[in-house]
This record gives sequence, structure tokens and C-alpha cells, in this order.
Amino acid sequence: MSHVDRMWLRMDDPTNLMMITGVTFCDEPIERSEVRKVLEDRLLAIPRFGLRVVADSRGSGHHWEDDENVDLDWHLQEVVLPHPGDEQVLREFVSYWMSTPLDRDRPLWQTHLIQNYKQGSAVLWRLHHCIGDGIALMLVMLSLTDLGPDPESEETNPLRALFSDNPPGPEEAKEYLQRVLPEAVKLLTLPGEAMGAISRWKRGGASVPAFGRLVLRPPDPRTPFRGSLGVAKRAAWSEAIGMDEIATVREGLGGTVNDVLTNAVAGGLRRYLESRGELQTRLSIRVVVPVSLRPLEEMYSLGNQFGLVFLSLPVGIVDTKQRLAEIRKRMNKLKRSFEPVVAMQIMAALGASPKNVQDLVAKIFGAKGTAVLTNVPGPRNRLYFAGRPVRDFIFWVPQAARLGMGISIMSYSGEVRIGLATDAGLVPDPEAVIAGMHQEFHTMHRLATEAVRRVS
Repeated sequence: MSHVDRMWLRMDDPTNLMMITGVTFCDEPIERSEVRKVLEDRLLAIPRFGLRVVADSRGSGHHWEDDENVDLDWHLQEVVLPHPGDEQVLREFVSYWMSTPLDRDRPLWQTHLIQNYKQGSAVLWRLHHCIGDGIALMLVMLSLTDLGPDPESEETNPLRALFSDNPPGPEEAKEYLQRVLPEAVKLLTLPGEAMGAISRWKRGGASVPAFGRLVLRPPDPRTPFRGSLGVAKRAAWSEAIGMDEIATVREGLGGTVNDVLTNAVAGGLRRYLESRGELQTRLSIRVVVPVSLRPLEEMYSLGNQFGLVFLSLPVGIVDTKQRLAEIRKRMNKLKRSFEPVVAMQIMAALGASPKNVQDLVAKIFGAKGTAVLTNVPGPRNRLYFAGRPVRDFIFWVPQAARLGMGISIMSYSGEVRIGLATDAGLVPDPEAVIAGMHQEFHTMHRLATEAVRRVS
């Protein structure tokens, strides 16, 4: 087990599980036997999903070991949601399993086939972070889908090749990605440049200021989003936001898709604090943003290859347009930062250190942020799972370093969803935060529409 993967394993705690959670929504019912076939034929064909974690004899380290009898009856659970089988019931179900650890004696993943969700089925995925980082595991989940309704079609999902015994080269991998995730091509091919940055970092110089900024950055302000964590977590998600609506905001107010959605998040957090009388003047809170550093052609190896940057969200700015402009400014500055490379080296060092040292450093760095924020450009076209059209994907990131909130943004088939995970003791009503994000986006859309009309 690599040092970085070991760090994520040891960071697991009953009050803060290092588990990536996702839901695949289908409007048609799916049979358990059909899901089992997908797991047998595709997921277990990826070696890491047949391995369990074993502690070394001295108990100071861990390694991967074959689980010769993977019990799919445990890894694939089927449940019927109680009446009325709506989103509120599903939220309670997801929240329960988001708060429940995986069995350390088995490969660290589990799938739940959910029946009686509206008129169809949903599939809940729980995957430990030590298996792979968010980008790698997202591509694994997408590789279980098909481009058409016939799973046996010759036109199979090209992403499957990324995890085969004979992985493609850089150009071929890029071509496969282009067919399924065209908006993500730039994001997932930049790590080649990042590896060059790592080489420069090792030669010294540019990384020193970045390291200093990470270590000397003061703690984040105290807000209701930060505090002691409990076991229970809460999951919520937004309604679909159309990419055409986001395009209108970009045309009228400027910025990238990521800038617009990040401003919606910042505005939603602001509105929540304001409703509780907790909004401080000129308040900014930091979110930890993962940055992939893995070359696409090395995706088959799984594991964790990513860095982190701290983005300061200006939630204290009242004016929506001013806040968006400030976020754009801060985002552009981070794009030139060496912080992701430095953070990855720190994580590797922590994985090689005694656990008490890792815990201390994680506590120090955890105090410097409030939430984890990630934005993944998903498939542009409709995909199929077990022969059924997939209506939506939603996922939730784990809140590393004792953080109490995770915010996940993913686009799919012309729409965007925001997933929000909170600690129940800190934010028991994440739906209220989501509502604030919608209100903020509607404000941006109204202002952008007015701006476009004035120009025309």
C-alpha cells in the first residue's frame, strides 16, 4: 500500500469516515441479478476491488491481500424503501449508510440496490478513499455503464479500457475520454503538466513559498460549519440546474462554469449563516479543493494521486456580482499555484509517519479550512446502467482532516447537481443550505438575463 493510500486508510474515524458515496438514479426498476452481473463482469475485473486491507504483523503498516472468496451477497445489498419512497426517504437512507463504516475484513466497497424509489431504482455506492481518489473512482463507476441500452453491444464504454490489463497510451486514453467526458478532457489531461511541476518542485525553489503559505496560514474563522464532529451525517442534493441556464449567467456576468457554481455555493452558505444570525462582516471561509495529479494513462493503477488547494470563499460579500468577480480573481490565482504538488508530497510523508504524527498534522491543517469542495464535469450524453437509462448521478466526498462539510458538484447530460454532506450536530438541515444555493443561482440568472437584454 502506498504511503498516500495508507494515510487515507488511517484517517478513517467513526466521526469522519473516509468513504466516497454516490448514487446512480434510474427511472426504471433494475433486478438484483442484473446488478450482480455488472459487478462480476466489470468491477471485479479491476484487481483492486478484489483486495482487502491487512495490517502488517507489527501493526505499524498495511498491505493489500487477495480476498479469494469475495462475497457478493454482502457487497451487493438490496433494500425496498418504505412508503412513500420519495427523496426524503432516500435522503435518510443515504445519510444512514454515509455514517456507517465499511467492514475492514472485506474489500472496502459496498453497493446497495434501492427499490421502490419513485417508479424506478437507485444504486448507492460506498467506496473507501484508500482504493482510489475521487477522479479515479468516478471513472470506475462510469466504466460500469454503457453508451447504449444493450450491455452486450460491440460499442462498449471506452472508459473500461482505462482499467484493463493493457491500459492505453496517452493519446488513446485521451481519445476514449473525449467520447464520454468531453468537458473533462482538459481537467484530466493536465496532470501530465503537473508531473513536470513535481519535477521542478523536487529541484527546489518554486515550492518554498507554497509550502510556507500552507503551514503558516491562520485557522479559519469559527462558524456553525466548524466544530466537534459526531457519528451521524446528513446527505442532501440540489434540483437539476440546466447547463443552458449556466450559459446565460456566463454570458451576462462572466466567468467559467466552475466560477458560477462556486458563487452559488458561496451565496448559499452566506444565506444559511444570515438566517441563523451568524454572518460576520467581511467573512471568508476556506474550502479545500482536490486537484488531480494522475496522468490519464495511469488510471488503471488506482490509488491516490492528487493535491489540494485552499480556496477562500468571500461569503461576506453581499452583492452577487461583486462576489462572483472576487471568486474569479481568487480562482485564477490558484491556477498558477504550486500548492497541489506540495500538498501531495505532504500527504505521502504523513503516510510514512507514525499515526500520532499524522493525526497531529491533520488536525493542524484541518483547522485551516471549513469544507471540501469538488467539481467534476461528467458525461455530456445519456448513459445506461444494466440496460436502463441513467437519469442522474450524485456523489459526496469525505471530509478529510476533521472537516464537517463536503460539497460535490457534477454535471451530467446537460444538467448539474450539487451534493452536500454535513455533520448532523453542526448542520442538521443541509436542505436549507441547498435551498440557499438555488436562491443564489436564481439571483445570478436574473441579473444575467437583465444584462443580456440591455446589451441586445
